[in-house]
Amino acid sequence: MRPKENNPLEFPKGIDGWEKPGGSETPGPETVRDRWFWAEPAVWTERMLTALEEGVKGGRWYCLWDKVIKVENGRSAFAKVKANKGAPGIDRVTVKEFEEKLEENLDRTIRQLREGSYRPRAVKRVMIEKPGSREKRPLGIPTVRDRVVQRMAKHVLEPIFERDFAQQSHGFRPNRSCKTALRRVQQLLKDGYTWVVDADIKGYFDSIPHHRLMERIEAKVTDGKVLGLVQAFLKQGILEEVRYWVPEEGTPQGAVLSPLLSNIYLDPLDHLTADRGFEMVRYADDFVVLCRSEAEAHQALEMIRDWMETAELQLHPEKTRIVDTSQKGGFDFLGYHFERGHRWPRKKSLKKFKDKIRKETPR
Repeated sequence: MRPKENNPLEFPKGIDGWEKPGGSETPGPETVRDRWFWAEPAVWTERMLTALEEGVKGGRWYCLWDKVIKVENGRSAFAKVKANKGAPGIDRVTVKEFEEKLEENLDRTIRQLREGSYRPRAVKRVMIEKPGSREKRPLGIPTVRDRVVQRMAKHVLEPIFERDFAQQSHGFRPNRSCKTALRRVQQLLKDGYTWVVDADIKGYFDSIPHHRLMERIEAKVTDGKVLGLVQAFLKQGILEEVRYWVPEEGTPQGAVLSPLLSNIYLDPLDHLTADRGFEMVRYADDFVVLCRSEAEAHQALEMIRDWMETAELQLHPEKTRIVDTSQKGGFDFLGYHFERGHRWPRKKSLKKFKDKIRKETPR
């Protein structure tokens, strides 16, 4: 349902995934006006920007802190954390236990934020298997309280950046998904863009330089307390079994803010490729550039390499290549294999699906 008119920061439950209450992918409006609200991601963005508009000057937002620490924002943030479930952090407090004293926990957390005494706890780091692979990747698990605070910050920051994000980006955005990215790739291939730059950023989430990321956030946000909160989460300690350290770069995979921050950092690349006339499709750190000729593909790859160098990132030398999709071989993207105008699930994706069916099917 829509936020109440007298409280524009009482967020709809579908704020992140554009889902109606109950988790369905299809919005469930009760009126024509509500249907319009749910159908257009820009509507939510503009509503939020209207709610924040008193704190903008010259395109930079300076009065946001009072919106972050609203009690209504805290309740909405916890509702989303609860819906996403997730394991407890280093304090071993579960979502259920946090909810049992929800108002008390929110009051204490908001008071600490207001007084400047809030400090994020260390992130518990675990290694999990990559889908369909024996390889492992790190996953950071913040405490439930820190997940709530990160989401409170995200509720306010996301509309500010979302409005200007490029169309090439499909990951972790309202009304966009793997499906929209795959459909776009399929359409471009059909339209004759058969040469593909299949790119891979080496250790992207662990490599984002904090100082450059903060510069991009500061280009739109000047509220010192909000910037300080983001910085505190970037410098959040990491605990892996008995080892503890403070990261100098990167955003933990698993943190609520990480997807938004990763999109903020790669957004200039999205706009650069669009301005140069290249057709890029990106989902988080996974992207392809579709071209009409081999020469154009080489130009795109050279441009991307130059940009990566200025952004202090690296393309994986063994996983980045140029592919002629009209020939045998093709390329993989978001769990699917593309070859000679056709698309089918990768073997690893099929194995993962079959394993899930076996696990959930009674014997």
